[in-house]
Formats: sequence, structure tokens, C-alpha cells
Amino acid sequence: MNALTSALLALPTAGNQWFDNPAIREAFWPSVVETLAMTWWSTLITIVIGTPLGLFLVATSRGGLMPSRVANQVLGFIVNVGRSIPFIILLIAILPFTRLIVGTTLGWKAAVVPLSVGAIPFFARLVETNVRSVRPGKIEAAHMMGATRWEIMTGVQVREALPSLIDSVTVLAVTLVGYSAIAGALGGGGLGGLAMNYGYQRFQGDVMLVSVVGIVIIVQIVQVFGDMLSRLVDHR
Repeated sequence: MNALTSALLALPTAGNQWFDNPAIREAFWPSVVETLAMTWWSTLITIVIGTPLGLFLVATSRGGLMPSRVANQVLGFIVNVGRSIPFIILLIAILPFTRLIVGTTLGWKAAVVPLSVGAIPFFARLVETNVRSVRPGKIEAAHMMGATRWEIMTGVQVREALPSLIDSVTVLAVTLVGYSAIAGALGGGGLGGLAMNYGYQRFQGDVMLVSVVGIVIIVQIVQVFGDMLSRLVDHR
């Protein structure tokens, strides 16, 4: 019987009521806050860097606003390499970089670094796909009206693809919630850390179950909010 099975079998019995566990009473809500903080900051950083990266992938492609085969291939190679590295390996591989940025490799602030680095290439491809779906006629009309390249990228491509971009941000945030659990299990804190430190290593099945339920609820809230916002801005 492995440790995870033992933890799940250690669910509270009739003489051990739910939420009597000190780990749940004292560490659950701080862990929720850490998970939300990791997700929020890594999502924000990813959007800020990944959006222009995706726009430039489209702009430098054949038929783009500023076509450049070399620039497109270099950007595409960097993005593909970033997407191909499993997150858990990336997290370990860039520990020196994480320590350089935040001064430590432990805690939720340190986890934001690998979360962002791993998510930026992924989100850039999502942005590229969303922007490519914008009808060429609208871009040509903006050209004829004298709009600059930057105005077309931000005022036409981003605006027209906004509902899809919001859907992509929702996918990004949900993915990062899952990745934050992996980071937490390796010293990043949050619900992943709570599940690992108490639910798995100390065979406390109630802590494991509550941690999983907490992550599921966060994901559901993010998904519902993202879907509502996407419908709100969709005027097609």
C-alpha cells in the first residue's frame, strides 16, 4: 500500500470529526490565499509578456504587418522550446534564476517565477491563434484609414479577438492553478504544499481531501467568471 492510498484511507472516523484537524483550521485559509496569490501574479505577468509575444509572432509571419522570416523563426523556436519543457523540470532547472529574482527558492513568491516562465510560451501561442482568426478585411480597412502597425495590433486585432483572448486567459489561469499545486508540493506553499506536507507525508486524508476540494472550487470560480466576462465583451 503506497503513502497516498494510506492517506486516503485515513479519513476521519466517527470519533474524529471533520475540521478538528489543526492543519485544516490553521493552515487551510492561508494556503488558499497563497494559491490565489501565485495564480494572480503569474497570470498577470504572463499576460503582460505573452500578449505582445503572441502579437509579434503574428506580425512577423508571412502576410503579417511586418513580415520577417528570421525574427519569426527565432521567436517560434524560443516559444516551442519553452512549451516543450515539463513544468516540474523547468521549476528545478531555473532555481538559480528564481533565487536571483526573489532571493529565495521557497514560498509562493518564488513559485511565481517558474509559473510565469512556463506559462508565457503557452499563452503566446494562444494569443497567436486568437489573433489569426481576425478577418483580414478589418485589418485592410484599418490600413486604408492610415492606422499604424501598433494601432492595428492593439485597436483591431486585440479588440476583435478579445472574447477569444479572455477565454484563453481563463484557460491560462485554470492551468496555473494546477501548476501552483505542483509548485506548492515542491516548497512553493499554497494548497499543493498543504496537501503534500500534511495529507501525503503525514497520512492525513482529511487534509488531502479538503485541499483537493479547495483547488476544485477555485478552478470552478475562475472558469465561471471567465465565461461571464467573455460573453459580456462579445458583441459579434
